[in-house]
Amino acid sequence: MRSLLALAVLGPSLAAAEPRPQVLVELFTSEGCSSCPPADAALAALARDPALRSAEVIPLELHVDYWNHLGWADPFSAPEFTARQEEYAQLLGGDGLYTPQMVIDGWVSAVASPGSLRRGVEKAAGRSKARLEVLVAAARTGLEVVVRPPAGLSGRLMVALSEDRLSSKVERGENRGRTLAHAPVARLLVTEGPVATEHHVRLGLSPSWKRDQLRVVAFVQEPGGRVVAVGTAVVPPGRS
Repeated sequence: MRSLLALAVLGPSLAAAEPRPQVLVELFTSEGCSSCPPADAALAALARDPALRSAEVIPLELHVDYWNHLGWADPFSAPEFTARQEEYAQLLGGDGLYTPQMVIDGWVSAVASPGSLRRGVEKAAGRSKARLEVLVAAARTGLEVVVRPPAGLSGRLMVALSEDRLSSKVERGENRGRTLAHAPVARLLVTEGPVATEHHVRLGLSPSWKRDQLRVVAFVQEPGGRVVAVGTAVVPPGRS
C-alpha cells in the first residue's frame, strides 16, 4: 500500500518533469556590429527565462569574420561560422549576409528582437523533433564525444562546442568603449556527415576555455535545413 501511495504522490511530479522540446537558435553576430548587442542580450535572456515553458532554448552564437576589417577583430569569429551563414543564405534566401541574424531550428529566419524570437521559438517547439544521446569524456588533449541518434533518423550530424559567460571590452569599431556580454558562443563547429548508428567525435580544447562553461551541442539537419534532432551534454572536468 505504501509503495502504491508513493507512486501516486510521485506521479504528478514526474509528469511535471517531462523534458521540454529543445529548440536550437543560431545567432550570427559580431562584436564589430553595433546592432548585435541587443540580439545577444535577447537570446541570452530567453534561454534563461523561467516563464518560457513551451521549449528549452539551445543558444549558439556564431561570430562571423566579415566585420573584422572595419576596426575591431572579433576574438570569437571564424571563417567557418561565416561559411555556415552563407549556407543558410542559399537555403533560406533573403538579401545576402547580415548581422544580427537568428535562425531557429534551421528553417525560420527571425528578426533579432525579443518578441520575434519568442514567437519563432514557440512555433518551432510545436514541431516534432528527436533527442540525441550525447556522452562526453575528458581526454588528455580534448574531449571524446559519442553521439547516438535514434533509429530511422536521416540527415547530417553536426557537433558544436559552446562556451557561456564570455565578454569582451571592445576598443575599436562601432562598439568602441563598450563591454559586451554574450550568450553561449560557438568555439567549434564540426560536420560529421550522414547520420549513422553511433558517432565518435574528438574535439580539441584551448587552455583558455573554461571547462565549467563548456557544453557540447549535437544536432541533425535535413538537406533543406530543418533541424530534426538535438542533444546536449556538459563537459566533465579535465584529466590530471
